[in-house]
Amino acid sequence: MNRIELQELVRERQVGQINRRDFLLRATAVLGSAAAANTLLAACTQVQEGTPRLVLDTSQPPAEPDLQTSGDLQKGIVTYAGPEGQELMGYLARNPGAGPQPAVIVIQEWWGLNNHIKDVADRFAAAGYVALAPDLYHGQVATEPDEARKLAMELGMDDAVGEIQAGMAYLRAQDFTTGKIGIVGFCMGGGLVLQTAVADDSLDAAVPFYGQAVNPTMAGRITAPVLSFLGSRDRISADSYEAMHEALEANGVPNHFQLYEGAQHAFFNDTRDAYDPTAAADAWSRVLNWFNEYLR
Repeated sequence: MNRIELQELVRERQVGQINRRDFLLRATAVLGSAAAANTLLAACTQVQEGTPRLVLDTSQPPAEPDLQTSGDLQKGIVTYAGPEGQELMGYLARNPGAGPQPAVIVIQEWWGLNNHIKDVADRFAAAGYVALAPDLYHGQVATEPDEARKLAMELGMDDAVGEIQAGMAYLRAQDFTTGKIGIVGFCMGGGLVLQTAVADDSLDAAVPFYGQAVNPTMAGRITAPVLSFLGSRDRISADSYEAMHEALEANGVPNHFQLYEGAQHAFFNDTRDAYDPTAAADAWSRVLNWFNEYLR
């Protein structure tokens, strides 16, 4: 296996296409060392147990976002403070005439904050939510798989969760939000939804689309209601989602796992060949019902 193939192995782990055991077996065979394989795993794995919930200084009033009006919506790029005081940015969309609304964080696929993710944020804004899509790649957007793979591999998962939490803190500080926050993400973003739910018990609802499921032990730390989506033709194992949801059920956390027969990975993305309009429409209806139940 050459370097490119090793990068592919790391990507598969990050987006949930390979479990921990198989990753370690294959990485050990390539690197010739179990210790090296475990080091590589640590570099691309999910949030570890004991990761504290981020607390940001919100003593300073938030800056008023500079948004452009389009129809009933205001939307555009906003900036806010990161976990170490750095400047972060994201795409925000809202209906300014609707009064304070619950918020939804929209987490990108491995392509980055592209027009599809912005369109999803617009759809949530039109449905009565303040939507924020954090730019986890800090201005970079991929159009080819090799580009996306490189950006995803360079993204620190713990750092990404911290930036998502910074977006949550930014939204809660705005007078146009109610303080209720849900999170939805796709592919890599679906895995980050679950990692954020593990790390932060202040979330009010979580919706992962075909991302890496967390193991039952980590699922035991989730308190937010979880609605999960997966296609039967996805390389991600439905068994991993079923085990996670069994743990959520055992802990009394509201949850539902929706598996679409015949749907592929990225079935919700209407810019990709895998788009399944029937599954996507049903999933969208379920997401809105879920957020309406737990955010309003």
